[in-house]
Amino acid sequence: MDGLSVAEKFVSINGEGRRAGELAVFLRFCKCNLRCGFCDTLWANADDAVAEIMTVQQLVDYVVSTGVQNVTLTGGEPLLQNHIGQLMAQLDACGRNVEIETNGSVPLKNFAPFSARTSITMDYKLPGSGMEKFMCLENFSYLKDTDSVKFVVGDLADLHRAAEMIRAYDLTARCCVYFSPVFGKIHPDTIVSFMKEHTLNKTRLQLQLHKYIWDPTRRSV
Repeated sequence: MDGLSVAEKFVSINGEGRRAGELAVFLRFCKCNLRCGFCDTLWANADDAVAEIMTVQQLVDYVVSTGVQNVTLTGGEPLLQNHIGQLMAQLDACGRNVEIETNGSVPLKNFAPFSARTSITMDYKLPGSGMEKFMCLENFSYLKDTDSVKFVVGDLADLHRAAEMIRAYDLTARCCVYFSPVFGKIHPDTIVSFMKEHTLNKTRLQLQLHKYIWDPTRRSV
């Protein structure tokens, strides 16, 4: 059957981003084209990852059955899935608020223009991830004020690089900008001190709520 490879689907709260704390339906897709050093979903990215193959209609039916308005498409890298554009369009037609979590390497131009109800949360992979060379810088030009860029930082070198990118592309004037610590590697107060020292107005510290509410390794939360 021609469909999308789903690693897990569940209802929880958004652990991060603009709708942090709100209910959301999560559709986590298998496979990723990057291998970040801090990845916490390697189990979904492996070539032999267990997947449920579902059609667009089956996924839409599942989302509608939950009664939840917010939908988060994540992975893995959701934009690598066949028919992901069709899924986005059908979820929008059902009045859902769709958030796409993408790793920054897949060209957004292949999917633009996006619906007003669809928001992009795009990572920029910093040096500590080992994946910075794969970033698609053109993607910044497709971001709007309802979108976000997330910098996952593990040390001061990552923070300095993030500040360079924020200023070089005037990101805080374009979209929302988050700093997110690599869990257990850098203390959040280090990030706050850096933000103060460098007067990083309009940037935000975010913590992954789900890792504080539940065991950090727990799935489907």
